[in-house]
Amino acid sequence: MITNPESSALDVSALEIPVPPRDFGATRRMLMAALVASIVTPLLFLVTYGYFGYQTRVADSSEVIDRLARVAEEQAVKILDVNQEMSLRVMSILGTDGDAQIRARQQQLHHFLKETAERLPPVASIAIFGKKGDLLVSSGTYPVGLLSIGDHAEFRSAQGPDVVATEVSLPERAPDTGVDVFNTSTPRYDSNGRFLGVIYISLRRDAFLSFYEQLTSHDRALTLGLFRKDGAILARSPSPKARRAPTNNQPLVDAIRVRSRDGRIRINSTLDGVEKLLVYRKVGAYPLYVTSGIPVSVVTYRWIKHDGLIAVATLLPCCGIWLLVLFSLRRLKAERIAWERWRAEFGMRISAEATGRQMKRMSALGNLVANVAHDFNNLLMVVKANMELARRKGFNGLEKEVMAVERASAGAEVLARRLLSVARKQPLRQEEINLHRWLEEDASLIRTSLGDRVSLSISSFAEIWPIHVDASELQSALINLAVNAKDAMPDGGEFVIRGENIEVPHASGGLKPGEYVVIACSDTGVGMTRSVAQRAFEPLFTTKTASAGTGLGLAQVFAMCEQAGGTARIESVVGEGTTIRLCLPRRAAQAETATNSPIASPVPAKMSGKGSILLVEDNEEVAAGLAAVLEVFGWKAQHELTGDAALRLLDDGKTFDLILSDIQMPGVNNGIDVAEKVRRRWPRQAVALMTGYADELERAKHAGVAILSKPFNIDDLQALLQSVHVATSAVAGSSNA
Repeated sequence: MITNPESSALDVSALEIPVPPRDFGATRRMLMAALVASIVTPLLFLVTYGYFGYQTRVADSSEVIDRLARVAEEQAVKILDVNQEMSLRVMSILGTDGDAQIRARQQQLHHFLKETAERLPPVASIAIFGKKGDLLVSSGTYPVGLLSIGDHAEFRSAQGPDVVATEVSLPERAPDTGVDVFNTSTPRYDSNGRFLGVIYISLRRDAFLSFYEQLTSHDRALTLGLFRKDGAILARSPSPKARRAPTNNQPLVDAIRVRSRDGRIRINSTLDGVEKLLVYRKVGAYPLYVTSGIPVSVVTYRWIKHDGLIAVATLLPCCGIWLLVLFSLRRLKAERIAWERWRAEFGMRISAEATGRQMKRMSALGNLVANVAHDFNNLLMVVKANMELARRKGFNGLEKEVMAVERASAGAEVLARRLLSVARKQPLRQEEINLHRWLEEDASLIRTSLGDRVSLSISSFAEIWPIHVDASELQSALINLAVNAKDAMPDGGEFVIRGENIEVPHASGGLKPGEYVVIACSDTGVGMTRSVAQRAFEPLFTTKTASAGTGLGLAQVFAMCEQAGGTARIESVVGEGTTIRLCLPRRAAQAETATNSPIASPVPAKMSGKGSILLVEDNEEVAAGLAAVLEVFGWKAQHELTGDAALRLLDDGKTFDLILSDIQMPGVNNGIDVAEKVRRRWPRQAVALMTGYADELERAKHAGVAILSKPFNIDDLQALLQSVHVATSAVAGSSNA
């Protein structure tokens, strides 16, 4: 309400505390960056190293199983090649003989087959079957019994259109030897291509298994196997681990369909129930495949076991760095809390010192203002006294000039009252006010102060409690707020005055517990910045130009509220407006006016006229003016400059109808001291005091004497003299009676 758009340059920033700068945020960000770097960098390194390490481990494992598969293939090829040569040799011995001819040579062929089988360890037995599948010759028995394989799949396929050089049967246990074998069958044909039978060679499974065990003895996680083209298992080391292992390896069959010769695959093994790396290779030209595999979990475990040591060795110093950074962050947090506490305490101390200095300055300013106003009031007393004399003497042709001086003195008196109010030394004339009725009567003055562009709205005062304040001070406060609101709304707006009854249960914000009336004055102006609002109640502070404001308006408002026992608060938002709340206490006591103070019965005087007055005033010009006025009123005045001189005069036996004394005077005894001593020694002596200070006014009231507030009107003085004259006349009448 006291600012305008051009006032931003005058904003006063908040108190800057001269503490050493400390950027905890930057330090914390640096520590967090170091923590992130110490985590991300080694982890990135470990992830990269681990990825390539794992790929290397997989490649190495694949190379191992590929090498084993090649060795197993070579062993199988050798056995099957020997098996093939032996079959061809038997076929050359048999030639194109039929079943009867072979039976005739059974003994000779038996011995040959037996000797041949004994020379070859992988071979368990050799047998010759006729064209209907009947056993003709066997290396194991002689003579042979009735045995036929005519219903075997291998025998039937040997007669089919898709005949292969060598057929391989499923594993079985040889009936004559009890050895686990699988059979290879080679068909016989005559020169015309007619089927003559087959030659069966039974190969021992343990010949393959023992070899596979030797190859995998250094690493029990490896597996080697021999399979048919359809996936049927012929030999595998170690045996399948699945509880219900299938008789064939279907994933292998699927891989062979895609790539029939060899390959490297990653499968979920149905034989072991685990994920495996598997290499398969075809055994020469035979319908067999060797496989070599290793579980992926084993590869992973070995990778973790190897690279885990490196990871641990890498992370150990990193963990130390992490702990150090976390410890630093914790210490930084504690240091920040301690620093903020120290800064707050330091700020409070600086603020307290600044507040103390400000209070001293304000006290000195208040004393200066009060002294100036007091002297100004004394001068006004001289002016008003002489104007009264001029009026009593009929102006002598200077009525206009005297009236002009009187009007000017009235304005000067208002200014003096404002100065004393700001200094909190203005004597108050408190009275009980009904705000609803009082505002209706004084609304015209407030509306006039707002001008034509600002509308006035007064509401919510019908149920407001009565308050006990100085009506003129409250009126000045509202007018000051109205003028400031008008200045804050150059383009027009609305000024709203609202009332509210509140109860304060606990002391807060400068208010004691009790009942208060809040008068809220709001405008829709440009508002104030926070720094301006904080200083708005300071005396002589203003954001207006030097010729537009004195800085006393809001200071007078605040002083009025505090002298009444309340306070004032300000709320403002830039661009939205300002609200100032006057918190005034609800009181039931009645104010005591100076004219209602009791006048003691005077000691009868022996002087002529209406009576005699002892005038005690340190300002001779004021005393001269008052003495002249008193003489016009018919009173004889004797002047003393100090209270000490007045007391000496009374001690000498002088008597007066009235002692009229100023309060503030040089010497040992001021006016109040004089009044108190006179009341103790001469209780019936009439005493009246003059003052311009509120604090002196309160003490004077306790002395029980009449009080005139400077600059007082001549009418007030005349009323006082009249009361003294009436009391004197009453005493004189009773004495005569």
